Amino acid sequence: MNLFAESRGEPVESPENTAEALVEEEVIRRVLDGDTASFEWIMRRYNQRLFRVVRSIVGDEAEAEDVMQEAYLHAYEHLRQFEGRSAFSTWLTKIAVYEATNRRRKLRRLRLVAPGHAETDAMTSSSINRDATQEASLNELRHLLASAVDALPPDLRLVFTLRMVEGLSTLQTAECLSLTPSNVKVRLHRSRSALQSWIDNRIGEEVRRLYVFAGEHCDRVVQKVLERLAQDRASGEPAGNSFPV
Repeated sequence: MNLFAESRGEPVESPENTAEALVEEEVIRRVLDGDTASFEWIMRRYNQRLFRVVRSIVGDEAEAEDVMQEAYLHAYEHLRQFEGRSAFSTWLTKIAVYEATNRRRKLRRLRLVAPGHAETDAMTSSSINRDATQEASLNELRHLLASAVDALPPDLRLVFTLRMVEGLSTLQTAECLSLTPSNVKVRLHRSRSALQSWIDNRIGEEVRRLYVFAGEHCDRVVQKVLERLAQDRASGEPAGNSFPV
């Protein structure tokens, strides 16, 4: 299977912005003509998307940046295989997903290395940092949920607490509150709907800011990829590591 060849049965995506699509085509043509510097435009355009995709797979920001670099290098090396049958963004994202999936498998294998190995120590340190970050995020989530539950009407809040927090059954909750099982189900449904609306209103805008990749992070990936491309040109070696096609 040739990862870099586009599927002939895949429809071409409609560009969100025709002008930008035309600019992108011109940039790709320049890169193919040897203007490596123009590749920076491509990286800066897709850094945010690729970071979100890759990070969601590998679960670590530092690993995500490294994977992005490799994905860009592979895309550069195989750019002539992009023929425009699908959107360039789709082609590039597939490469990033493939690279990230392989990296995740590698990380899982490293976790099986015997204690005392450098790889294990590095993974342990990274894991500790991730655990601390995750715990802080969980605490924030708990506070958010507590605020949402507190905002419920008392009758809904009580049913939600007994059913979802304490884990009582519908019948047990009905008995505790002298309600019918049907009433418990109705109140639980209403409490869930109210919580969903509260959370959507509170964090809906924040969700769109998830995994933001800009500033020095963006600059760092762009600079490292351009440096690698320059080194590869000087040595005559192809960009990126060997890659299955």
